[in-house]
Amino acid sequence: MEVSVENILKVLSNVMEPELKKDIVSENLVREVSSEDNLVSFELYVLSPAMHSRKRMEDACRFALERNFGKELEVNISTKVLRKEDRAPEQRKILPGVKHIIAVASGKGGVGKSTVSANLAAGLAQQGYSVGLIDADIYGPSMPIMFDVADEKPKTKEIDGKTYILPVENYGVKILSIGFFADTSQAIVWRGPMASKALNQMFSDAYWGPLDYMIVDLPPGTGDIHLSLVQVVPLTGAVVVSTPQDIALADAKKAVGMFNLDVINVPVLGIVENMAYFTPGELPHRKYYIFGREGAKQLASDLKVPFLGEVPIVQSIRESGDAGRPAVLQEETASGEAFRQIIRTFESELQAKKD
Repeated sequence: MEVSVENILKVLSNVMEPELKKDIVSENLVREVSSEDNLVSFELYVLSPAMHSRKRMEDACRFALERNFGKELEVNISTKVLRKEDRAPEQRKILPGVKHIIAVASGKGGVGKSTVSANLAAGLAQQGYSVGLIDADIYGPSMPIMFDVADEKPKTKEIDGKTYILPVENYGVKILSIGFFADTSQAIVWRGPMASKALNQMFSDAYWGPLDYMIVDLPPGTGDIHLSLVQVVPLTGAVVVSTPQDIALADAKKAVGMFNLDVINVPVLGIVENMAYFTPGELPHRKYYIFGREGAKQLASDLKVPFLGEVPIVQSIRESGDAGRPAVLQEETASGEAFRQIIRTFESELQAKKD
């Protein structure tokens, strides 16, 4: 077979894009194809910036070309990430019935990201919004416990010949978590591609229905899973959680930087400072800044992103999480009011971004 542009495109039309389940040529993901002597060059656009995903697509293209034109063929592939705004409408159909998809992230674990996610979701539902919550923290799922549904199992429903997972619901929030599919004492030991596939199923193989908000509790850090997820899912914005201490702030800065990458470009709606201070019960007017004072607030100012508010170290927040009733649902408590104030600021910042 002659190594012509026409034949190169014909061969590459047999390579499938795994998320779209369509070939890369018909989806216009192969561009600027050229052939000179024994060298084939082209641009390959991928939907996911994750390294393993990009390499898998490159290897599939090389294998197809070498199988048809011979192993002596030299293949030069310039791989680029397809921006969300450049995708065709049929490439942006994940969660079409959801108005706002909000990722909650942290640069490191243990700063209360899941607590903020749970209270943000429950607080929005309390105001009358229709809310979904995806526990994307694959290796440490906690939402089943925080919403008192640890013993529940999602049911399924067949719609137009396809079987969908039905989220579990409590406090007006629809919830899906990998914790529903694994024993509470079972360690989840998955490599990146397997974890990403499980996450994608919670987005695309579940029946969520129309929602005002979808809150996505991301794993801590800024790894491969994050890049895959935020590139594929059409996020409205992100909330970053940190404690005031320097080591947490350094990682929170990385999380903000991840969302600001050109290939992701997701607006950061604000930073939440958790464990801001401790007030003992016998001294209700005293504040002890155990982990430092207003570190996250200062970081927000330095990075020119909104500061959504602070959450104190309060025993009732821990107790409410363990009991399966988010603190925001507790009326006339300092912890509940702290989360409600954060939600009010969050709504204002989201409206400002829309305007």
